[in-house]
Amino acid sequence: MADEPLVLGIETSCDETGVGIVRGHTLLADAVASSVDEHARYGGVVPEVASRAHLEAMIPTVRRALKDAGVAASDLDGVAVTAGPGLAGALLVGVSAAKAYAYALGKPLYGVNHLASHICVDQLEHGALPEPTMALLVSGGHSSLLLSCDITSDVRPLGATVDDAAGEAFDKVARVLNLGFPGGPVIDRYAREGDPDAIAFPRGLTGPRDAPYDFSFSGLKTAVARWIEAKRSAGEEVPVADVAASFQEAVTDVLTRKAVRACREAGVEHLMIGGGVAANSRLRAMARARCEAAGITLRVPRPKLCTDNGAMVAALGAEMVARDRSPSDWDLSADSSLPVTEPHVPGASRGGAHGHTHGHAHTHDHVHETSAENLYS
Repeated sequence: MADEPLVLGIETSCDETGVGIVRGHTLLADAVASSVDEHARYGGVVPEVASRAHLEAMIPTVRRALKDAGVAASDLDGVAVTAGPGLAGALLVGVSAAKAYAYALGKPLYGVNHLASHICVDQLEHGALPEPTMALLVSGGHSSLLLSCDITSDVRPLGATVDDAAGEAFDKVARVLNLGFPGGPVIDRYAREGDPDAIAFPRGLTGPRDAPYDFSFSGLKTAVARWIEAKRSAGEEVPVADVAASFQEAVTDVLTRKAVRACREAGVEHLMIGGGVAANSRLRAMARARCEAAGITLRVPRPKLCTDNGAMVAALGAEMVARDRSPSDWDLSADSSLPVTEPHVPGASRGGAHGHTHGHAHTHDHVHETSAENLYS
């Protein structure tokens, strides 16, 4: 629909420079420039390397997104950007770029939450998000259970990781197995040839006295490393596929068990799974089976939308515009620990979603024209 908000979203919380363009709930462009190969030699993401990669990739990626969407920058109704959480330096690159684009074009700016964006991206796949929806977000930095009653203003944390996030555990186990970085895809691939019941790895925080919705994978990671070391010390061959399958089974068992329990106890009928680990084939299969058994509707975006991308930021930005949420002020900054209870960073001095545009239209017309020409041509 032409009257739905057209929003550009910028995501730079980690090692992906993502730029997406969304009209309402329709994805028009999803351009991503990844620096993962530059981090692979270090076995993990190096913040300074990520920040420099974002600087180099930003303008070409924005241009590519606009071209793919077939829209002009002047057609946009707003610019959204991940304000946090994430790597401070990487976030600053995205926030600075978004402020420049929004100011040059005279468009409202929306600083949004990375985790809330991961939830909202499902609207691009399955339509409007039911309210309430339970969200299980699993990535390299987060393992969270969130209750979304209003994706633009009311997201409630029920549980989180107390040590290693699920994706982080995948990376560390892959490193011990000498499988490279990132660990998620390669563990998933090897696990398909292995026996998930071959090794009885522990399930963290699943005892009767443990936090019902929190996650812990540090003990599991350590158990896997010790099991592998014992095999190597004894001169025995490590069955990589069985280790991968058994480890993956332990992680997905805990994640899905707690998510379904949360839905039941909160009386929520919809479970959404997002974040990079949501691309894992075993997690998807186990969640589907357990949700069907519990009468819960499962929503999981396609794998490309599960990983960090600009489309998810644009999706949440479009929702902010549609619901007339207050845009952010020009002094918006990055917040590496922005809580999920703040889906976006509203401005203190603005009345409506578009009210600030008129305040700058006269004084800075020449800025809009010259800046837009330099940035988009």
